[in-house]
Amino acid sequence: MDQGHRSQHRIARLNRRDLFRMGAGLGAAAAFAAPALAQSKAVFKASDVQPPGYPTVVATESLGKKLADATNGRLSVQMFPSMQLGGEKETIEQTQIGAIQMLRVSAGSIGPIVDEINVINMPFLFKNTAHAEKMMDGPIGQELLDKITANANANLVALCWMNSGARSLYNTKHSIKTIADVKGLKFRVIGNPIFIDMMNALGGNGVAMGYDQVFSALQTGVIDGAENNPPSYVFSNHYTVAKHFTLTEHLIVPELLVFSKRAWFALSADDQALIKKLAREAQMEERVLWNKYEQEAMEKAKVAGCEIVEIADKTPFQQAVKPVWDKYGPKYQDMIARIQSA
Repeated sequence: MDQGHRSQHRIARLNRRDLFRMGAGLGAAAAFAAPALAQSKAVFKASDVQPPGYPTVVATESLGKKLADATNGRLSVQMFPSMQLGGEKETIEQTQIGAIQMLRVSAGSIGPIVDEINVINMPFLFKNTAHAEKMMDGPIGQELLDKITANANANLVALCWMNSGARSLYNTKHSIKTIADVKGLKFRVIGNPIFIDMMNALGGNGVAMGYDQVFSALQTGVIDGAENNPPSYVFSNHYTVAKHFTLTEHLIVPELLVFSKRAWFALSADDQALIKKLAREAQMEERVLWNKYEQEAMEKAKVAGCEIVEIADKTPFQQAVKPVWDKYGPKYQDMIARIQSA
């Protein structure tokens, strides 16, 4: 079979698979469309790109168990970790139509949908993770969650924040000890213009790519590196090919747990209040799990012989992203001032 025919067959297979996935999803969505079903039994499909045992997965599963207990099994959660239902882009789309009911997703991926969320995607916005936690737990955090829920195009209800630590650079080529070492390297970033501009400002080449493609892209040399937190670096096996990890901590991008708006309005007010309460508990549970998991990841990377570089003075990196602040900062200046003074 020639290359053209093989490509056509591959496309046909992909289209059939996508149609099947979407068709199954629409069937699930229909089950949540009618408020008349508010008191009937429902199993919420929850998705996460991360593997079993990852803090966000465990915290969402815990929420599901509590929900089942509180409703005597009337409402429950079925967890689909490890990108079983697709990468972040695909699962956001499925949640928007109600095929998935609950989704853990990065605020970086929500920014292009709800522009106000991009304020927390600015590089070096937070002093440290404790500062980010203060934002998440306080009135600013709730205000930003409400902006997602109020956005008519998003079709999502934002339930809570979850920790995902600080994001740093890792690559397959060489040590990064100064900003000059970033020059010319191709780094995967979340598909958000802020992150592409940030990576280019640092001297690298920002390549937007789904999380599900990163490992194979590192293996094949399509990209030289990526930027993420230590658990993602280690527990998605990126550390096996990208041995150079530099603690730039240029971004602290929290995670979000969101619910399909279509499914949400099929629930009673009492059920909605219960899910919101349990989500807040999940936010705090995940944080404890996160801190432990992050330490385990760093230990595993060291044992595997990865080079861990600490940057004593991050000023050159902070100064390099000034064009990003000049471009995007003005429209978020009031919220930036509130966050930085928190």
